[in-house]
Amino acid sequence: MTNFRELVTALRKLEIDRSRPVIAHVSMSSFGAVRGGADTLLGALTSVFSALVMPTFTYQTMLIPGDGPPHNALVYGSGKDANRMAEFFTPEMPADRLMGVVAEALRNHPRAIRSSHPILSFAGINAEAVIRSQTLVEPLDPIRELMEARGWVLLLGVDHTVNTSIHYAERLAGRKQFVRWALTTEGVQECPGFPGCSNGFQSLAPHLEKITQRVSVGPAIIQAIPLSQMVEITRALIVANPMALLCDRSDCERCQAVQDDVMKIDEI
Repeated sequence: MTNFRELVTALRKLEIDRSRPVIAHVSMSSFGAVRGGADTLLGALTSVFSALVMPTFTYQTMLIPGDGPPHNALVYGSGKDANRMAEFFTPEMPADRLMGVVAEALRNHPRAIRSSHPILSFAGINAEAVIRSQTLVEPLDPIRELMEARGWVLLLGVDHTVNTSIHYAERLAGRKQFVRWALTTEGVQECPGFPGCSNGFQSLAPHLEKITQRVSVGPAIIQAIPLSQMVEITRALIVANPMALLCDRSDCERCQAVQDDVMKIDEI
């Protein structure tokens, strides 16, 4: 069983200045049994790093309207059953289960603050400037703020398919973004700047090999990547190859919309 001391020791092996903020993505199950569970892993992260941020997205608020902008990777009017299940966003809404139990533990931490985006919120400790930078129009601006603070990405038992910061690199490269809608206590809210599919992001790993640090703890592997370098490498890759990092699923509406957008630009 992995304990707090082993987690702290592993995290300290990473060559990261304690004063630099980190954005973490965690699979608790990849660590096997951890004494104290998610709170122990969260405690290890906050003991080693002075500022911690995690996505606390809430997909359960999303709606599919009857109509909307074209080429938006949605079948309008197809969400009647799902729309009835949608929940009103509130600041106290739990993070989607896909975010993991450690993200939810962070959201519940007494020192954490959370942004108010009804779909793509972030939570953080000692990261107020990062959290407050998010707007409805620029939902990924916390990544920009982390870059300016020379932050790092931590992947704890997960791969790049959950690496939210890659979406910011896509936006910088000019890749198509989408519009989604969320149910809020003030009505249905339009949310621009919604990113594309991340299922193809693991193909980025070889391009980041030289800047990636790794350490093992129990059965899990922790990866650490300097954020600014990662974003610049990714942006350049997409500029050079606009189809880079797209998934290979023929039924992926967002990746197909990106491909169509690239083809349209090439025809101009």
